[in-house]
Amino acid sequence: MFDDRYTVAHKIYPYERSPDQDKASAVRHPVVIVGGGPVGIATALDLGQQGVPVLVLDDHEGIGQGSRAICFSKRSLEIADRYGCAGPMIDKGVVWNLGKVFHRDEKVFEFNLLPEEGHKYPAFINLQQPYFERFMVDRLRQLQAAGAPIQLRGKNRVDGIEVHDDHVVLEVMTPDGPYSLEADWLVACDGANSPLRTRLGYEFTGKVFQDSFLIADIRMTGDTEFPTERWFWFEPSHGQGASTLLHKQPDGVWRVDFQIGWDIDRKEEMKEDNIRRRLDAFLGPVRYEIVWSSIYTFQSKRMARFRHGPVIFAGDAAHQVSPFGARGANSGMQDADNLGWKLGLVVQGKAPAKLLDSYSDERVHGADENILNSTRSTDFITPKSEISKIFRDAVLGLARTVAFARPLVNSGRLSVPCVYDGLSLNGPDALTGGPARTRVGAPMVDAPAGDDWLLGLLGGDFRLMTIDAEAPERLEVDRITVTRVALSAKGNPDLAARYLGDATSAVYLMRPDQHVAARWPGFDAAEVTRALKIATRRA
Repeated sequence: MFDDRYTVAHKIYPYERSPDQDKASAVRHPVVIVGGGPVGIATALDLGQQGVPVLVLDDHEGIGQGSRAICFSKRSLEIADRYGCAGPMIDKGVVWNLGKVFHRDEKVFEFNLLPEEGHKYPAFINLQQPYFERFMVDRLRQLQAAGAPIQLRGKNRVDGIEVHDDHVVLEVMTPDGPYSLEADWLVACDGANSPLRTRLGYEFTGKVFQDSFLIADIRMTGDTEFPTERWFWFEPSHGQGASTLLHKQPDGVWRVDFQIGWDIDRKEEMKEDNIRRRLDAFLGPVRYEIVWSSIYTFQSKRMARFRHGPVIFAGDAAHQVSPFGARGANSGMQDADNLGWKLGLVVQGKAPAKLLDSYSDERVHGADENILNSTRSTDFITPKSEISKIFRDAVLGLARTVAFARPLVNSGRLSVPCVYDGLSLNGPDALTGGPARTRVGAPMVDAPAGDDWLLGLLGGDFRLMTIDAEAPERLEVDRITVTRVALSAKGNPDLAARYLGDATSAVYLMRPDQHVAARWPGFDAAEVTRALKIATRRA
């Protein structure tokens, strides 16, 4: 049922024998990443761009089949831009900001996820995960060619792990047989079923939702075309599921997602005739071909902690959420974004190892936020009681004509970047009247900056952004360099609204993951130094 024209799952990192396999004793690496999916490759890009040696082990030799994740958020694109691979993603992806919600055959309302001007990237693109991964691997190859210390080994499966206080020992299986290697730090990005998590016996607790969803990716072969929007139906009149979702992807492919219940015969439902029966009832007289299909159930789970000594978990290996709201791959990209700079500083001796505890604290905070939002979405989409269903239908009825009810409609609150409110790396928030959206702990918000974009100017290091305020061009604190980006809000209302608010000047200290570390109305060397020490756990 898989169309080869749709396959981007060829061998892009085929097995090659490495020198490590010919050594008499295990070679020690500063960082080993297990898993070559989006989160593993993103973490490798982050470290490689810092000049930190990193080795990626993957048990396959290329990109997996099937579209899987398709919705990538503005924040994920901004992270990918910092890694140097967002351009081809935008070029290939389907850009969308608009969504529509239906109850049976009637439109309830529509929403725009990014009505505000002045951003480089859209709210979302739809792009099949294999393409997203491929563009990141292409960027990894570019960095390798430029001398970045990144290795990617395909067909290297981790079959054993031994954890010590300051390193791990791995037993790796290849087509040429086993070999051993050591790592100062191990990053487990090996997916929802995480063999490493299982081998180490770490708990993964949460809730399994008793429902099933049928995904069918189809290519229209006639003249039918739907708008480039996200369409969601509650109780669709075609009767082929309790809810239905429709999304456009590149290559003329459409994602159709049917909610089909818990007590089903999966083998029967996956027969092509039965998939076509559902699709025909939904689409009407439309010609199409099926390029990929799957049935999934979902769960909201996480580990209690994401760091265990020298072993760190990220992406689906650390946490899982329902697919409603596109929070899986996007939260994994934020994991890489958070972990990369911290691990880089630790490996380079510029920050203590306890900085990595803040990765766990902050991303557990993010996982809890995602689990809460996805659970609320699931409960609204699939009411668990008659009273809940009465409430849901009443909200849908009111939302057609009454604006206040529309925020209560929850067809999957879409992924937004996490704000690290009240956590340990936050410095002072001393900008009186400063905008709440760029408070300490929040991600920096893009804005026009002359002929460029703000986030592109800021890059991926510690930065001191000054707006109509004086400051040195460069600071050195504990071997960490902080460079200044000097801007003016005069003639730039977007910058003023997003970073000044009621203030007339501002100084922002930005972390390498583009989150606000601290902010003030003006520059004070002692305050900036103190905030940087807090942000690197040297305080």
